[in-house]
Amino acid sequence: MEQNPYAAPKTRVADEEQSGPVEPASRIQRFVNLLIDLVGYYAFAIVIGVVIGIVNPSLFDSPSVVRDYAFGFIVITSYYAISEALFGRTLGKLVTRTWVVNESGGKPTFAQILGRSAARCLPFEPFSFFGREPVGWHDTLSGTRVVRKARA
Repeated sequence: MEQNPYAAPKTRVADEEQSGPVEPASRIQRFVNLLIDLVGYYAFAIVIGVVIGIVNPSLFDSPSVVRDYAFGFIVITSYYAISEALFGRTLGKLVTRTWVVNESGGKPTFAQILGRSAARCLPFEPFSFFGREPVGWHDTLSGTRVVRKARA
């Protein structure tokens, strides 16, 4: 039987994130993710604040705790949700070679990413990492984990 040179290849192409065994990200990696993502978040917030200031300068004329908290919540949720939904990673996770997966190791749904991003604003959420495993409330509540590819 003759092979068709124009036929599609039969090889299965795996995503980098999904191929090979994975292991949970270490506590140090999670902390480095936090530090780098704080820089990314503040840069994103400054850009959004400048754009809002140009479009509607009177919005920030008087102080408002509720408005400021809402702005912070929207910006931090957007920063994490957009980057994790599009790339499965944030800037910090890119540097530490980690990414977000669902509990079974697959790609998380957008609802999981959005819930994970919003849960970061829970009071005392950073203290949830003081347990035995480096898993925060934003991981547990959304059914996601941060993992790294095991070295071959």
